[in-house]
Amino acid sequence: MKKKKNNGFVCATPKKDYPNVILAHGGGGKLTQELISEIFLPNFKNKFLSPLIDSAVLEFDKLKLAFTTDSYVVKPIFFPGGDIGKLSVFGTLNDLSVMGAKPLYISASFIIEEGFSMNDLKKIVKSMKITSQGAKVFLVTGDTKVVEKGKGDGLFISTSGIGIILKDPPPSPERIKAGDCILINGDIGRHGMAILAKRESFSVEGNLESDCANLSPIIIKLIENGIDVHSMRDLTRGGLGTYLIEMAKS
Repeated sequence: MKKKKNNGFVCATPKKDYPNVILAHGGGGKLTQELISEIFLPNFKNKFLSPLIDSAVLEFDKLKLAFTTDSYVVKPIFFPGGDIGKLSVFGTLNDLSVMGAKPLYISASFIIEEGFSMNDLKKIVKSMKITSQGAKVFLVTGDTKVVEKGKGDGLFISTSGIGIILKDPPPSPERIKAGDCILINGDIGRHGMAILAKRESFSVEGNLESDCANLSPIIIKLIENGIDVHSMRDLTRGGLGTYLIEMAKS
């Protein structure tokens, strides 16, 4: 139940039920959190998943590993400053990096719609090759599926990654304290606006490009210089506002 004020009184209003999944469930905001907390988490809940952070922290003997997975359905697949291939690699590497981990290996799964341009596929795969080589990680396993025309929206990519955690304890929302400073390493909303402008053919002044990039070198420098960052996050569709709410709840 939700509560709202009405003429000085606090009234309870029922939460809206959705008989079917809608696009907003994948937007990274409130409905996404409800989908996770009400359907996925109750069924898969365990000590590794429950923190709901960018990567799971796994321990083998004295070695701590970060493990993550993500899916990419961006449209258009080519946008100023990148493409779906570059985004899929950096997105996964960054989810590892913000856990204080050095990324080592990734996997990639491709769901391709029948009729998708072979030249575009080659460009995207080459982009992933260049991106992963530049980050010094290996793509070590993968999978490919083709779906019927009209049932795949071009191309979907899912990637997973694994890395070694370099600092203990790793950054975590649970380590946030009152009085901590919030630092942002770039302007807000650049990636989303670059894609939106391209998709909707908006006329934007200046050179608006996605800030899709590998955060690992920056984060490793922080760790090597002994700077104890309590928590880090590679912001996703939910944006800064959603993450601030998540931090407050944790």
